[in-house]
Amino acid sequence: MESPAVPLALRRVPATSRTRTWLPRWRGLGLRIRLTLAATLVTALGLCLAGALLVISQHASLIRSLDDSARQRALIIAAALDNGRAVQPLPASGTGDDVTQIVDHRGRVIAASGNVTGEPALFRTLKPGLSGEPSVRTAHGVPLGDQGTYRVATVSAGSTHAPETVYVGLATAQADHSVDELVAELAVGLPVLTALLAAAGWHITGRALVPVERLRRQAAEITATDLHRRLDLPPAADEMRRLGATLNDLLARLDEATAHQRQFVADAAHELRSPVAAVRAELETAARHPRTDFSARLPDLLEETVRLGRLIDDLVRLARLDATPATALTADVDLDDLVRAEVRRLHVRPGVAVVRGRIRPARVRGDADALSRAVRNLLDNAVRYARHRVEVTLDTAREEAVLSVRDDGAGIAPADRERVFERFTRLDDARSRDAGGSGLGLAIVRDVTTHHGGRVAVEGDGPGARLVLRLPLAM
Repeated sequence: MESPAVPLALRRVPATSRTRTWLPRWRGLGLRIRLTLAATLVTALGLCLAGALLVISQHASLIRSLDDSARQRALIIAAALDNGRAVQPLPASGTGDDVTQIVDHRGRVIAASGNVTGEPALFRTLKPGLSGEPSVRTAHGVPLGDQGTYRVATVSAGSTHAPETVYVGLATAQADHSVDELVAELAVGLPVLTALLAAAGWHITGRALVPVERLRRQAAEITATDLHRRLDLPPAADEMRRLGATLNDLLARLDEATAHQRQFVADAAHELRSPVAAVRAELETAARHPRTDFSARLPDLLEETVRLGRLIDDLVRLARLDATPATALTADVDLDDLVRAEVRRLHVRPGVAVVRGRIRPARVRGDADALSRAVRNLLDNAVRYARHRVEVTLDTAREEAVLSVRDDGAGIAPADRERVFERFTRLDDARSRDAGGSGLGLAIVRDVTTHHGGRVAVEGDGPGARLVLRLPLAM
């Protein structure tokens, strides 16, 4: 049997759908509006809670006052009855705010206040307390004028053979009216106060966000051609000043990165121009003299082509290093095996010996190809500038793998020990060109090492140059 169709209007929308609907709208509002709305909502909830507590406290205080008054009157009357004195209840007001009745053990009213003379026992269902103290309870629906609800103090009096019960009732109408007036005042005052606080919050958040808007406008005016500009920091040492200082640091890093990029492009263009011009010149000469035998010039042409390919390969490798995040380096690499393989692969020019010293087992985390290229460049650099000897060692110290490559060449001056790792740096331009260097070898070593969380430096003051590469060991 098919279930009846549910009208679309009665179908309940899932809570998750409603959340997905209003969250984008909330996030689409401006920060100032969201702050003001959030502060106003919290303030309104706080005021409503405080108002409710005030109403409850006021009502409880008024009822407590009625209870004390009724209890005191009941005790006075009961004491008089216990002493055998005739009791003349206090005259009651015509509105019936207070009611006093003395009822015997048969349920007959033997004395009453003037406003209930002739009335039957109004509170007979309320029993007195057992301890001799008046018990105070609420009586609803009392048929006496408009005062339908009373707080009634009940106490026993007289002898045990013919006990009498004293009832003193005070109407709660006045207390309820006072509470109603308080509720009415709060119903008018709380929205007005909330609106005033919202206006104050709007003004305060606007003033607080002025430095943010000023920083935003200044940042929007900065383009790629004037990254040297800096934002004006607010005078107060607060979050806005720290935000501005952070943005200035970011601009400084962007300016430095852009300058390095422009210099890199300029240097790359300059380096590429020489082999391309040499190849072009040879080809243009061959085109002008088609009958001339240029076989003797082919080795030079091949050398320039090889140099061009090596330079392009280095540039591509540097670009890949810049684009690869360090978090992607998760593979374990045995650096000792890698060093041995690169030493075996090394092409040594005549008269230079490569001595492999102590090679300790060392496992690091990273990219095996990139680390191989870094070790290869260190070895090639040492062989290029060594006179007779290159020494290679691998050790471990302080949770680091330490690779040392020393040559007995002319060495590196202390002033050039940092500059030697910069891109397209040649300390001896003529010698580097003759040796086939592109000026990128040690720059690649530094970038690979830094990318793997390590460091490379020129160390030692002895003859020749000693380049030391340090990498953190794999845990």
